[in-house]
Amino acid sequence: MLSSALPPILCAHDDKTTPRRRSISADLLAFAGHHPGGPAQAASGETPRIQPGSSPFRFTTNAPESLELWEGAKPVLVYNHGLITKAGVPVDRSRSSYIHPLYGLDGEVLTDDFPVDHYHHRGLFWAWPHVGIDGQEYDLWMLKGIQQQFERWLARRTSAQDAILGVENGWYVGNQKVMLERVWLKIHRATAKGRLLDLDFTWIPQQKPVTLAGAEGKSYGGLTLRIAPGTNTVITTPQGNQADDLYMTRLPWADLSRRLDATGRASGAALFIASDHLDYPPMWLTRHYGVLCVGWPGISPRTFQPGESIRCRYRVWVHRGLTDKAALEKAYAAFHAAPAWRVPAGVGD
Repeated sequence: MLSSALPPILCAHDDKTTPRRRSISADLLAFAGHHPGGPAQAASGETPRIQPGSSPFRFTTNAPESLELWEGAKPVLVYNHGLITKAGVPVDRSRSSYIHPLYGLDGEVLTDDFPVDHYHHRGLFWAWPHVGIDGQEYDLWMLKGIQQQFERWLARRTSAQDAILGVENGWYVGNQKVMLERVWLKIHRATAKGRLLDLDFTWIPQQKPVTLAGAEGKSYGGLTLRIAPGTNTVITTPQGNQADDLYMTRLPWADLSRRLDATGRASGAALFIASDHLDYPPMWLTRHYGVLCVGWPGISPRTFQPGESIRCRYRVWVHRGLTDKAALEKAYAAFHAAPAWRVPAGVGD
């Protein structure tokens, strides 16, 4: 559980449409802090000022399986650390350790969970279809034989400019922990144009080597964003607007925007890859039905030894309406030029 001694960190419903949240650990029931929120964002593109010592962000817990983040009166995201199920969906599609909903700037639900075409897709998530351990293969993507499980909170902090969440998970095959996973999120204040979320992942194999690989002929496996149902989908990459889906294509960034069915208005999000990412730029799979899939290490397997640290950094840019290549290039250049957000040494050790 979160300890007040941690230093400041820099770096249901049981119907056929609503996921049911079920706790992995009773300890999660004790994690229910609340921080007073600040005023809602200003209408201009500038970050609104607030009183010193206060924050517009607050964490809330309305269900023991999920932690919510708000900025003022608007929801930002939900991190699901407990086991999530849905009525009418096979029980073997139960999952945890992902973000859904991720909200747009106007409070609209931007992501999808348990979509009927791919029950295993889950908002903003990170998983691989090929996980090799000791001569056996498991599928974290399709949730076969291996699962992510919450272990502890590393940090939860709000400030005048951002909110920080640190989580430690484990990958388990039965009762055996095969991978340590640390997830750090830095959520910036929204402006009229968008909101930035920085993600910093570390994976460390435990007693045995772990081999990761993406899907054959497609490359997906890694950070993935499934967007909520909509029409008029536009996928933009450094190559411009993509009329067709891309397979095994190396890209530093990609954006998916569409008119959401739930609101009738356009929203979207881009995934940016940090320049220090392994095998930069990695492969991607993009689908106009509504998904962006980073494919790292792609179709060529990579094996990591016990104790070896695998670190990958990303940025998500949530934006209102459609956007264009020039705006995306500018936003990516700002990410590329900014100093890397670093988790303090020793945190989580």
